[in-house]
Amino acid sequence: MDAALTEAFEANRPRLKRLAYRMLGSVAEAEDAVQDAWLRWERAGEGVADPAAWLVRTTTRLCIDRLRKAKVEREAYRGPWLPEPLIEPLTDDPVERAEDVSVAFLLALERLSPLERAVFLLHDVFDQGYGDVAKTLERSEAAVRQLASRAREHVRDARPRFTVNEAEASRLAAAFVAASANADVGALSALLAEDAILVSDGGGKRKAALRVLVGSDDIIAFFQKLTWRNGAPVVESLTPARINGYPGFILNLEDGPETMAFQPGEDGKIAAVYLVRNPEKLAHVARGGA
Repeated sequence: MDAALTEAFEANRPRLKRLAYRMLGSVAEAEDAVQDAWLRWERAGEGVADPAAWLVRTTTRLCIDRLRKAKVEREAYRGPWLPEPLIEPLTDDPVERAEDVSVAFLLALERLSPLERAVFLLHDVFDQGYGDVAKTLERSEAAVRQLASRAREHVRDARPRFTVNEAEASRLAAAFVAASANADVGALSALLAEDAILVSDGGGKRKAALRVLVGSDDIIAFFQKLTWRNGAPVVESLTPARINGYPGFILNLEDGPETMAFQPGEDGKIAAVYLVRNPEKLAHVARGGA
C-alpha cells in the first residue's frame, strides 16, 4: 500500500478509536471497527480528497451497523450493563475530555438510537458542523439538527456539574476499597453519598449484583452480605488507574481481574461505584493495555 495512504490513516487512527469507543462502549469493538475502516481505506483511499472526513464517515457508519446488530444482545444481557473500562492517560486534545468517556455519560448514550448517538458525538463532542454530519449520515441538515436536539435532552444531566480535586478523589477511592473489603459500616457511611449507586457488571460470567444498588444503606448491606458469606476478598494486586476519567483501581482477585471506578459527588462523597467483572470486557486489562 502507498506509504502516503498509510501515513494518512495512522494520523487519524487515535481520533477514530476515540469516536468508535464512544459509539460502541467497547474497547475491543472499537478496535475492530477501526480495523474495518482500514480495510476499506486500503481499497478506496487512492481517490479520496479529504482523508480525515472520509475515515470519520466510514467509521461512524460501521459503528452504527454494529450498534443495530448488538441491540438484541444488549436486551438479553444478564444483570446491569457497563461499558468496557477505558484505561488511558488523559491528553490535552480538546475532544479527550474526561466527562465524555465517563461511565455516566456512556450509559446516557445507551438510551439514544444509533443515529442520535452518532449525531450527538460528531457535533457536540467532536465539533463537526451540522452540514458535515448530514453528509456522513446521508440525512438532511434539518433532520440532523432535530436528532441532536433529542439526544441532548437525554444526556444533559449525565455530565458532571462540579469538579473535584484529583488528589481528593483518589483518596476517596482508596478509602472505599479498604472499607468495602472489611465491610466497615462506619467508614462506608462516611464515604458514600446518601443516594449513591453501585453498578456491578458480571455479564452472567462471574458473580455480581443483578440489579443496580441504590442508596448507601443498600450498598453497605451488599458488602456486609458478601463478607458474611465469603470472608474478606483475597486481593493479589491493586493498581491505581484512571478509568473512564474517574479515579479507580485494577484489582487482581482469586477469580480474575476487576476494575473499580468511582464517580465523585458533592460534599466530598462518592456518588457512584462501577465494577466491571465480566471477563469478556477485561481482556485488554489482563493484557496490561487499554
